[in-house]
Amino acid sequence: MGANRLKFTLDGKRAFVSSLRGADLAVFDVGTRQDVKRIKLGRGAAGILMQPDGSRAYVACSPDNYVAVIDLKTLEIIGQIDAGQEPDGLAWATRQ
Repeated sequence: MGANRLKFTLDGKRAFVSSLRGADLAVFDVGTRQDVKRIKLGRGAAGILMQPDGSRAYVACSPDNYVAVIDLKTLEIIGQIDAGQEPDGLAWATRQ
């Protein structure tokens, strides 16, 4: 698989694993250690970020220059953000 990054959902029930060498984002059930779903993302993925309210995940699809938006209830891609050349690390920024 060529695992690159690992990120847990905020409730700790699922783990997302990205790979720069494959088209799939792997989603695992933490308690059973079983593969729940493989989400097709293009040619590979890097950074993973969970939305603070636990509703979405954002995955940097570095080789394809976008960030995928994934609904955490359905585990489906619900959007795409054009991010420029090779997005990687993701973080939340807030105004004080």
